[in-house]
Amino acid sequence: MRRRNEQRRLIGLLLPGGAWLLLFFVLPLVIIVIYSFLRRSATGDIDWSFSLSNYVLLFTEPLYLTIFWRSLWIALLTTALTLLIGYPLTFFIARQSPRRRVMLVFAIMIPFWTNFLVRIYAWRFLLNNTGLINMVLESMGFAPVALINTPAAVLIGLIYGELPYMVLPLYAAFERVDWTLLEAAQDLGANRARALLHVLLPLTLPGIVAGSILVFVPTVGAFVVPQLLGGAKVAMIGSVLERQFLSAQNQPFGSAIALVFMLLLTTLILIYFRATPEESR
Repeated sequence: MRRRNEQRRLIGLLLPGGAWLLLFFVLPLVIIVIYSFLRRSATGDIDWSFSLSNYVLLFTEPLYLTIFWRSLWIALLTTALTLLIGYPLTFFIARQSPRRRVMLVFAIMIPFWTNFLVRIYAWRFLLNNTGLINMVLESMGFAPVALINTPAAVLIGLIYGELPYMVLPLYAAFERVDWTLLEAAQDLGANRARALLHVLLPLTLPGIVAGSILVFVPTVGAFVVPQLLGGAKVAMIGSVLERQFLSAQNQPFGSAIALVFMLLLTTLILIYFRATPEESR
């Protein structure tokens, strides 16, 4: 009787979370899978007949393959650059006094208080052909530079938006570092570079892994930044999905793209975790 009551209590605790996952994760995923094997009729409705035409088009059309690889490449480059910027920045913050650390982390969190769309529009104003950057260049006697609607503009916007997601996990990892280990390494003959490479880097590897995943996953499917700063010239997978579901009204083909991209992303993350030591997760 007691065991049965415990089982009922456990089911009661799991029921809200299970219902949430079923309604907002499993059910939408099942709908996407079903829709991906259907077709759009000539009138724009759903043709409820089984077909592989969406997947055939996806893997034979060079345009969509190019957009797939562009999205992965931009996401990887954004992750690498945010790590390159965020790691020394976090190291600097971690070496400050407790009061200054709080102030610096607080400064990193401030952008979260402003709507992300507003911040990207501010970057659009800065990077525009008649924006602030080109105005300053022209006042200094330089020719204006085409920045908007370029991969560089998309990278700038993505790095700006995702940098806090790299810094915060790194900061949590740096907070657990025993700094006397670096001093011990230097006492044993290691120079500063070797101590950072062989002691500090392995100790902060969990933060690197967590930050890389937090940056890569949302970046690879980004929509707002490529749409506003890249336009049609730098289309990414998020823009393609938006067009298929809203403009083209081709939900079956959009579902096929979303499903393939989700499977590809999941595979890459699993490979990443498999190649990463367990103690670094």
